[in-house]
Amino acid sequence: MILNITDAAKHQITEMMKEEDNENIRLRFGVKGGGCSGLSYAMGFEDEINEELDLLEESNGIPVVVNRQDAAIIEGTTIDFKQNMMGGGFTIDNPNAIVSCGCGSSFKTATNAGAPDPNC
Repeated sequence: MILNITDAAKHQITEMMKEEDNENIRLRFGVKGGGCSGLSYAMGFEDEINEELDLLEESNGIPVVVNRQDAAIIEGTTIDFKQNMMGGGFTIDNPNAIVSCGCGSSFKTATNAGAPDPNC
């Protein structure tokens, strides 16, 4: 399994999916270049899959789409949702990340450093 979605994240994602009002919606999770450390996480909803480029799996009942190129970079990643007095947000724990920035959304791996965003 590429991704692990905790129960707290599942609850939040399920609520967000209901707002999309599309029964074919799936969570898309991946990476893109940029951020302080060179790579950033990308998360959103999508209802189309490119069977040549994408992998479809299910984690904790949530359908997840991952680009095949991103799979090795994010394999074993856990998505959680933390709530506190200041609000809430998703947290990403990627065992492949060797360096993460303070914001927690930018990282690099031993084999994929990406290009840091000079504006960070």
